[in-house]
Order: sequence, then structure tokens, then C-alpha cells
Amino acid sequence: MWKYYAVLSAVFAAATAIFAKLGLKNVDSNLATAIRTTVILMLAWSVVLIGGGVSHFRELTWKHVAWLVASGIATGISWLFYFKALQTGDMSKVAPIDKLSVALVVIFGILFLHEKLSWQVVTGTICILAGTLLLLHGAH
Repeated sequence: MWKYYAVLSAVFAAATAIFAKLGLKNVDSNLATAIRTTVILMLAWSVVLIGGGVSHFRELTWKHVAWLVASGIATGISWLFYFKALQTGDMSKVAPIDKLSVALVVIFGILFLHEKLSWQVVTGTICILAGTLLLLHGAH
């Protein structure tokens, strides 16, 4: 089932780039990020409240909260840079370069979480790195 969720995530991430690029015309990128974040916040809490996720609060430890706060800070910083890049660059170049994060996640997963490598993961990661370098080299 996770594969379907991952594909849907990719579809909506693509839609995000298109909608953001259209919404950034003559708008401060930081303001746009704040508006986007507010919508995400309302959507996420609606899903938690409607889905009964509030009952799981007792399962949270301070360690969980600390890591989730760190993740939120990293996400916010990433979005600020992404929207600035989208505002000033071509979506067809910015979005794929942003997906260099996929290769970095693989590398970080190996280094910090001791995840196992397969030839498919190595090949895919090399392709992502090569594609990113190709885009960076051609971007002016």
C-alpha cells in the first residue's frame, strides 16, 4: 500500500510546484510560503481531528516531539528556499534539482539509520545525482 501513497505524494508534489509557480507571480516568496503553511496546518489538523488522531497524543514522548519539531524546522527552511528558487527560476529546473533531496535521503539513511543498500537503490541514486548535475550544468 505504501507504493500507492508514494505515487500519490509525487502527483500532489508536482501539482504543488505548478500551483506555487502560478501563485508566486508578483508575490513575496516568504509571504507565499506563510500562506501555504497556514493552509497545510489547517488541513493537517482537520485530518487529525476528523480521523481521531487526537487520542494518540498520550503516545508521544519528548523525544518524538523534539524530532518532529526538528523536522518541522527543516521543512520550513526547505520551503522558504524552494519558493524563492521557484519565484526566480524555471519550474522545470527548480523542481527536479529540489528532488536531489531523494538522493540525499538515501545517503543519510545509510549513514545515520544504517539502512541496507540494493543495486536498485544505488542505480536510482546515481541516476538522480547525474540528472541533477546535468540540470545544474545547463542552468544559467
